[in-house]
Amino acid sequence: MDTTEPLYEESTEARQDFIKADFLSRVIAKTIDFIIIVALYEIIPKVGFFAGVTYLLIADGLFQGRSAGKRLIGLRVIVRDRPEGTEACEYKGSIYRNFPFAVGFILYGILMVIPFIGWIIAFVIVVGILLFESLVILGSEEGMRLGDELAKTRVIQDKQGGLNVQ
Repeated sequence: MDTTEPLYEESTEARQDFIKADFLSRVIAKTIDFIIIVALYEIIPKVGFFAGVTYLLIADGLFQGRSAGKRLIGLRVIVRDRPEGTEACEYKGSIYRNFPFAVGFILYGILMVIPFIGWIIAFVIVVGILLFESLVILGSEEGMRLGDELAKTRVIQDKQGGLNVQ
């Protein structure tokens, strides 16, 4: 499927055609968000882990449906199937959407206390979640991952700002 195809076949006056975000843009945006999470985890003693989990969960509810990474790259998370048109993802949707990643991060934090074998298990779990979500995106016609299905959202190209990574 071409990434420039509109996600909605029928077009109403209230709804505009949205262009789904390409896979590379989504990966770069999520990588930026993960860098922020790791920075919070490493820089802020004792509460950095909780700050990282909090950012991970609510990130897509910031900036009208754009995490810091999505804002830089020019992507937006919208609630799908809304007859009134574009509605940005809010905090509740962001929590549902990023729940699979949060589970991986929380398990990582728990398992890191076990020397060596804990790190290996945590690494395998986190990479497994990332690979699973990536495969779901690639296998979905609309480019939706498990988190998008849970929150009933989708990621689109945003016309406001962002870097062009195509």
